[in-house]
Amino acid sequence: MRKLSLLFIILSMMSFNALKVKELGAFEFFQEKIKLPEPRHDSKISMEKALKERRSVRHYRNEPLTISEISQLLWAAQGITASGGLRTAPSAGALYPLEVYIIVGNVTNMKSGIYKYIPESHELVKVIEGDKRSELSNAALHQSPIKDAPAVIVIYAVYERTTGKYGERGIRYVHMEAGHAAQNIVLQAVSLNLGTVVIGAFKDEMVKKALNLGDKEDPLSIIPVGRK
Repeated sequence: MRKLSLLFIILSMMSFNALKVKELGAFEFFQEKIKLPEPRHDSKISMEKALKERRSVRHYRNEPLTISEISQLLWAAQGITASGGLRTAPSAGALYPLEVYIIVGNVTNMKSGIYKYIPESHELVKVIEGDKRSELSNAALHQSPIKDAPAVIVIYAVYERTTGKYGERGIRYVHMEAGHAAQNIVLQAVSLNLGTVVIGAFKDEMVKKALNLGDKEDPLSIIPVGRK
């Protein structure tokens, strides 16, 4: 009887885990996770001032970012802002084809590596161990801001989420959305007194290899962030 009870418990746990894997996806379920601090919803800097002060910044001090700053930047990019999963950036049909990675090199209390942002739970999932900034810089024509910044945000797209509904026109919608998300990051950086620049010059296949992206995942923007 005790053996049967133990077997029942094991099978129940396996069934529960299988349901969780199906619900979350095997990737998110099995990888190391970091719960991010809750984002702030107000600031001492007005929207108008952030717009006025926005500049492309390519040189950063050799100082770490904080996990709270990382949290705020990622929330600005694709954070959940309302019930039903609505986000900070508008999306055609609310289909949300964008995904956001952050390459961590020098962030307080975070190990170097590549992390995927999960908007629904406002957390990070580690994808790859180790500092990959130089490899990503090489893929972007050796642009120094990428290897010098303490953290680098990468926006990539899964086009079929949008083109499945809107056809070829959906490609344009995805690019519009990527611009919205990038501008959100840039303005949030101004609010945090950080510097950033949006980079579009890179070799797609090399970036995909560095980030271990799939065939249907295409990089659109690389955004290094650091202290001015």
